[in-house]
Amino acid sequence: MSHSNARKGILRYGPWSRANHWIIAISFVLLTLSGLALFYPAFFWLTALFGGPQATRIVHPFIGVFMCLFFVIQAVRFFKANLFRRHDVQWARQIGDVLNNRDDRLPPVGQNNAGQKLVYWIFLLCVPALLVTGIIIWQPYFAMAMPRNLLRFAAMLHALVAFVAIVTLIIHVYSAIWVKGSIRAMTRGRVSHAWARHHHSLWYDEVMRGERRGDGSALPGHEPDDDNTGRRHT
Repeated sequence: MSHSNARKGILRYGPWSRANHWIIAISFVLLTLSGLALFYPAFFWLTALFGGPQATRIVHPFIGVFMCLFFVIQAVRFFKANLFRRHDVQWARQIGDVLNNRDDRLPPVGQNNAGQKLVYWIFLLCVPALLVTGIIIWQPYFAMAMPRNLLRFAAMLHALVAFVAIVTLIIHVYSAIWVKGSIRAMTRGRVSHAWARHHHSLWYDEVMRGERRGDGSALPGHEPDDDNTGRRHT
């Protein structure tokens, strides 16, 4: 590994991964705001952000479909990286140490820890459920042809799943702020060697083995570095 690369740190998320992530995040925030405006009267004032109640009702499902397309790309790219391993189970069992910042007691983890993987799987379940129920209640395109009981059930399930997804997002954002350096990874792409070694030591060791071999080794879902060396520093 060159001295210049050491100063730059390790590439954790490539440009496309970061762009895709922020497209999904911004879309989900817009869906949350517009959905709350339509669902609960106390948030009706949020319709002003979208040009009024009628415009909010129109754009909400289109934003949802748009977000789902990018979510599919992200879900496929990061599928292998979010499979649970034995060390993830031990990490989850020691959640008390996680919450109390006793990092020295935690087992080494890979590219993502068990909490990050859980967020992935919750959204992998929630997004398709939101898409299907949203299509069922989408007026005037599909809802008019649906039985009334199905519409009621779909609307209730849509709201329940949306609540789970919103709470999961809040926890995800809080965790990213709590662990210093996580936000930087998703804005600039790179993390320091010390951060990677401390929070994701198994992943760090794999990256370093790839560096020493010089064979461009990387974990699935990550993009090549932009330093024209042909290597990957995920």
